Amino acid sequence: MIHSKQLMSASTDYRARIYANYVNARATPLAPPTLAALEPRLRSILRPLVRRHFPSNRDAAILDLGCGHRGLLYALQQAGYRNARGVDSSPEQVAAAQRLGIDGVSQGEALPTLHATAEASLDVVVTFDVIEHLTKLELIPFVDAVHRALRPGGRWIIHVPNGESPFGGKMRYGGLTHELAFTRTSLTQLLMASGFSEVDCFEDRPEPHGLKSLVRAGLWRLIRASWLFYIAIETGNTDRRAIFSQNLLAVGTRGD
Repeated sequence: MIHSKQLMSASTDYRARIYANYVNARATPLAPPTLAALEPRLRSILRPLVRRHFPSNRDAAILDLGCGHRGLLYALQQAGYRNARGVDSSPEQVAAAQRLGIDGVSQGEALPTLHATAEASLDVVVTFDVIEHLTKLELIPFVDAVHRALRPGGRWIIHVPNGESPFGGKMRYGGLTHELAFTRTSLTQLLMASGFSEVDCFEDRPEPHGLKSLVRAGLWRLIRASWLFYIAIETGNTDRRAIFSQNLLAVGTRGD
């Protein structure tokens, strides 16, 4: 017979095992071998994210939780942000960041890092592919800790698997430690019930930065229109704000 203490220990052990091998326990290593290999992701995802959703103040206090080898910190540094740092629990991820020469990354757990952060001291908290690893019971204290650390008007930038996508299961079950997927409705519900005054959700759609990506962006619009048509036929709902990408991006603003 397996007792509850054994089950709790097993839960901790499985997470520790996966995170300890998070970069290399896969067919293709998660971290790029060089900064040059990071360039396609910088062009298509990270630089547009910085331009659109980060404050114009280059002295803004930014904390990237679960930052990985984190190209996002590199994109922020390239854009002139001087007060951005990242934390990740995986030693492989931190080692990959150090190998790439990306400064400001340290090893640590997300929730203790938030608890150690002064109240209302951050302008931006980033969780890019992080909160889907939490259970619902773990999620609520995490949301409260983010809210506490943000200044009034501060932003929480979130990237998660999209349960509204026709292929959302690919991301929901894409990692053994994934516990949740979200929709724009469920994520808005969570944040606005937790003291955030505004939540904006966006598709993780192809970003044109060359001929190939321009073609992809055009084809995405056609496919998206067909899914909207399908939903309109099934439900009569013609709301064009539906999000169909496998992941979604959300920006929550802390109220005063």
